[in-house]
Amino acid sequence: MVGFEDLRRPGGYAVQVLAVAACYYAAARLGLLRELSVESAVVTPIWPPTGVAVAALLILGLRCWPGITIGAFFAVLYLTTPHLDVLGTLAAQTAAPVVAVLLLRRAGFHTDLGRLRDGVALVFLGALGAMLISSTAGVGLLVLTGKLDAHSFCPVWLAWWVGDAMGVLLVTPLLLLLHGARRPPSLARWKEATALAVVACTLVPLAVYSPLSLLYLVYPLLIWAALRFQLLGSVLCALLTSVLASVAATDGVGAFRGLSRIEIMAKLQTFNGSMALTALLLSALITEQRNTRRSVEKACQELVEVLEHLTAGGAPPPRPQPGTEGTEGTEGTEGGEGGDGSEEWRSPTGPR
Repeated sequence: MVGFEDLRRPGGYAVQVLAVAACYYAAARLGLLRELSVESAVVTPIWPPTGVAVAALLILGLRCWPGITIGAFFAVLYLTTPHLDVLGTLAAQTAAPVVAVLLLRRAGFHTDLGRLRDGVALVFLGALGAMLISSTAGVGLLVLTGKLDAHSFCPVWLAWWVGDAMGVLLVTPLLLLLHGARRPPSLARWKEATALAVVACTLVPLAVYSPLSLLYLVYPLLIWAALRFQLLGSVLCALLTSVLASVAATDGVGAFRGLSRIEIMAKLQTFNGSMALTALLLSALITEQRNTRRSVEKACQELVEVLEHLTAGGAPPPRPQPGTEGTEGTEGTEGGEGGDGSEEWRSPTGPR
């Protein structure tokens, strides 16, 4: 695996930009596998490239933004012959993730998502807030160029906005967690993870493809995943459910049978959005509570050691200086690793 120090050598920046562009384009091709038609416009229920872009800028730094533009250009080239108005679309697709990262940095976002405020910031600033730029500019350009009727602006804008936001809510946390992974779970955890995967692969298709509309059955699964595996488990379950729900919606089967295109989009996006919000915020809250409990237990242990030394008539043991030992539960750097390329790279557990 290439380290970040190697990527700072001559040519390393180009490698980063090309890697971001390739990942963006690959995510776009995946997102385009399932499409819905809303008011004569084709939209995707989930647009993964936005999640890839935000995660890339948080991990590698804002200087890698040209990779987003390049990847977006090839995604547009795959769909249609580009014209002059494509420059506005590319600018909007690039500006939305950049603004998302700037807002997250301003809010003191930690890439480990170990606090409730990190989950709230990602939802309302990174997803719902910043993605207004790409959806508004994109649909507005379609109206201005005559490719979309003015009366169709609102439904197409809503579908575009929710699709971009879902990409951030589902893809960005997963990529950040995979980047920050340090050690594999124990054997006992693997057994429970396998059981969770089996239940998910059985329950989710039943809930999505049943004509009785049993979509609510996935929420106990999300709670189990969040309680036992925090963000990684809940996001994976939410991603699996969203993908299967999108497939069922585009095919018009299961819980989406007999609905119009507008009704399908409304039901799908409402379900995906509420599920993603539940998974992200619940797991962030549980992680924060566990980290707080560990901090309290550690403080109590130190207090007991001090009291024992004072009772024995000795001097209290010296407290470890900050940064001299692991700080589990507080990892992550504000604004993400990499910065703008001028500062030293920081790992999720602090400076190297």
